[in-house]
Amino acid sequence: MKELFPGISPAVKGTTLAFIATLGMANVYVFSKAALLEVNYFQFQFYWFAFAMLWIVPFLFLSGIVKKIPDLSRASSFTLVLIGLLELGAASLMFLAIQLADNPTTISFLSNLTPIFVTILGIRFLGERFNAVEAIGIILTIGGVILITYTRDTTIREFFGKGSGWILVSSVFSSISIVTAKSRIKDLHPGILTLNRVVFLFLFALVAMMIRRESFSVSGRALFNMGAGALVGPFLTGFAQYSALRFIEASRTMIIQSTRSLFVLIGSLIYLSILPEMLQLTGGLITIAGVVVLTWGKMRYKKKAGT
Repeated sequence: MKELFPGISPAVKGTTLAFIATLGMANVYVFSKAALLEVNYFQFQFYWFAFAMLWIVPFLFLSGIVKKIPDLSRASSFTLVLIGLLELGAASLMFLAIQLADNPTTISFLSNLTPIFVTILGIRFLGERFNAVEAIGIILTIGGVILITYTRDTTIREFFGKGSGWILVSSVFSSISIVTAKSRIKDLHPGILTLNRVVFLFLFALVAMMIRRESFSVSGRALFNMGAGALVGPFLTGFAQYSALRFIEASRTMIIQSTRSLFVLIGSLIYLSILPEMLQLTGGLITIAGVVVLTWGKMRYKKKAGT
């Protein structure tokens, strides 16, 4: 994108790409939930990432990006394996959470915990500090999550059985993947990162289908939902998200992508005719506010520090 639009500033490019990724990810929640109502978890993963391979492989060949793969250094190859394993955990658990949850909007709200985990990782491994504004953002986000997941006498089994627990674990994997990808984004093309993620997930799904002897027969409607979702999800969203990291800070992408849940809410209402409960909606909006405050505090600190 940098070569195609040299007259556009990096900030505008990055913001646009992050917004495209946000819209794409919102559709992932909706289309995946629609498909999971008709097929089982393993069938879904297989077809979802098989379609993703069909979208991304021709693109990489036509664009010439695939020619860069043999020239990757050993360090870059190791990073790809690490990111692939992290994304395998993050995506698999996210789709499990979407399948178990009554409403994908709730899962989308809960995934707003990812920026908190990214901040914690920055403090632990990068020597970063967080200020009072960021602390307020963290408190708001956690408070929103408590409202979303609150039910009296909820057991651990019920917490994971409704998908909430799995999306929290998924967020941990996702945050580690984001930090790792950001540290190597100058050496690894977004297209290669996207392909790497899809290959890991597709191979896992294929092996699972064979071991479990699952049927490959699914309905035409399910195929449509998975094909459309894979186009805007693993292909478009993955490529746009990794590309955005080339032009703007990860913190800025967090603010933009925190609004994803609002689009999931609209999509769920239109396509699935479901809405979250008022308590969940209130908690979700608070998590969005928390992410915005957290990220604004981070950007404000960097600006004062002159970095």
